[in-house]
Amino acid sequence: QSQLVESGGGLVQPGGSLRLSCTASSIFPLGHFAIGWFRQAPGKEREGVSVISSSGVATHYADSVKGRFTISRDNAKKTVYLEMNSLKPGDTATYYCAAAVSYSDSMRDYDFDYWGQGTQVTVSS
Repeated sequence: QSQLVESGGGLVQPGGSLRLSCTASSIFPLGHFAIGWFRQAPGKEREGVSVISSSGVATHYADSVKGRFTISRDNAKKTVYLEMNSLKPGDTATYYCAAAVSYSDSMRDYDFDYWGQGTQVTVSS
């Protein structure tokens, strides 16, 4: 069973907004980990979208989402959020959250040890 569970995906029109949540299980020490959001569209490689340090002080975004997406976390609620605004059809993908022991701007998926099962985001009119 996954230690991380994503929610909040769905179908939205271009220009719309969604907020994804990544919630950790009761035994998972989310506050000790950097959390990244990744996405994978059909036929494409998985790409890093955003990452946040364990304290929430440091964040980083892929150029494709900078200015439109905001990552945040509430360690007391064991949840990390990805607020997505001005959504485009190109944002359509399955979105995954993942946990890493150390924070890095590089968002290399092999640095992340724990993964959720993903939530589908579809941007279409």
